[in-house]
Amino acid sequence: MKVFAISDLHLSSASPKPMDIFGDGWTDYWDVIRADWREKVSDDDLVLIPGDISWAMTIPEALPDLNEIAELKGKKVLLRGNHDYWWNTIGKVRGVLPQNMFAIQNDCMRFENFIVCGSRGWTCPDRGELPEHDNKIYLREAQRLKLSLDEVQKIRTPSDTVICMTHFPPFNVRREDSEYTKLLIRYNVDTVVYGHLHGKDCRADLFFSKFGIRFFLTSTDLVGHKLTQIF
Repeated sequence: MKVFAISDLHLSSASPKPMDIFGDGWTDYWDVIRADWREKVSDDDLVLIPGDISWAMTIPEALPDLNEIAELKGKKVLLRGNHDYWWNTIGKVRGVLPQNMFAIQNDCMRFENFIVCGSRGWTCPDRGELPEHDNKIYLREAQRLKLSLDEVQKIRTPSDTVICMTHFPPFNVRREDSEYTKLLIRYNVDTVVYGHLHGKDCRADLFFSKFGIRFFLTSTDLVGHKLTQIF
């Protein structure tokens, strides 16, 4: 089984919101993603999608986008992003997901010897404290990440590989330690996949290793609208 990742699809079947307003690099991007997906992924493979999946505001509006993804091969694992307003309670989300699509929220799932967990995350402190509202969300998301990692510990075996999805980067622009990285280190996570960062002026690395953990940035525009192979 191969493991791939791509994030920030920003699909908008129900209420079209063309992404090419953000630059020529978004022109027909979903066609590029699908072509690459069909070339790389088999039915037995795993594709991780860490957030900002659809611009939809409700689950019924999101269904056409979810069905677009479902038509592609592989098992797809979804995480909520900051723009996934359609993502209601996890029970309702899981209740409408097409076959071979799964959602992570404060828990984890096993796929052969891979355990996938994660939480959305939030902006990390940078040169000082966050505003009160942001700090509250930042700390709440850390607790949610801990819940997910606690679930990993219940089923983990020595031969397992743990992949954590976050939507926001789990550190600031200088990759300094955060409440998120402290948890990732404490729970001995192998690999982190995240997104959220966009734009032609974004200078973030697509891959690096720190804290003994591999980090992959998979925002679709930054990876040329092609899936990143994680394992």
